[in-house]
Amino acid sequence: MQLDTLEEYLNRLLQSSQIKDFCPNGIQVSSDREIKKIVTGVTASQALLDSAIERQADAVLVHHGYFWKNEDPRIVGLKKNRLATLLKHDMALLAYHLPLDVHNELGNNKQLAMRLGLREISAHSELTPFGIVMQGELSQALGAQAFSDQVSAQLGRAVTLVKGGDFLVKKVALCTGGGQGYIEAAKQAGADLFLSGEISEQTTHFAREAGIHYIAAGHHATERYGVKSLGEHLAAHFSVAVEFVDIDNPA
Repeated sequence: MQLDTLEEYLNRLLQSSQIKDFCPNGIQVSSDREIKKIVTGVTASQALLDSAIERQADAVLVHHGYFWKNEDPRIVGLKKNRLATLLKHDMALLAYHLPLDVHNELGNNKQLAMRLGLREISAHSELTPFGIVMQGELSQALGAQAFSDQVSAQLGRAVTLVKGGDFLVKKVALCTGGGQGYIEAAKQAGADLFLSGEISEQTTHFAREAGIHYIAAGHHATERYGVKSLGEHLAAHFSVAVEFVDIDNPA
């Protein structure tokens, strides 16, 4: 498979041209190699690049790539080292940020919602940009702590629960990664609990005062499933080997 063909397919699948993002989506570092093996991961860290080289990958596909808006544009430090690694090994880098968050089947939000057992999952396109907040329902109402324990077991890590009162959880809204700022939209949508990756100081106060439970389950932990599912999709549709590499990150 040629790199341009891969990018064209992914751009169309994820409708990346329709989403205004904080970084370029698609090819971030080019390569002349035929794409026979792809390593997928959450972030294009040096550890992921090194793992891709060990696995003789032709391309790396991630959720968090490079060249973020307002970052230092100079090629120095860690950025220089990472780019040097890719260029030395003629290994391509593709990244999809918001398009991978919001995709209605392969996206981070949808994939996490399904793994948490939510039903009737839909995006809140009216309340949030690109429908970046999704909401679903549990098959039966649970206490906030009981649901938090289920989330922790699914993700394999401790999570932070802020209780918004003494009521059960039935409707759950979520936005993976750094989506804690959408808690107000989740409350407006009628959710009993909002889940995201990170927590801010004000998130706690809003949850307690507005009466909505909140779970911070980890930025990395909540965003593992989208890129993994995207890679599995590519492997099922093309003659290309794909391997997901999970670089541990407690954040």
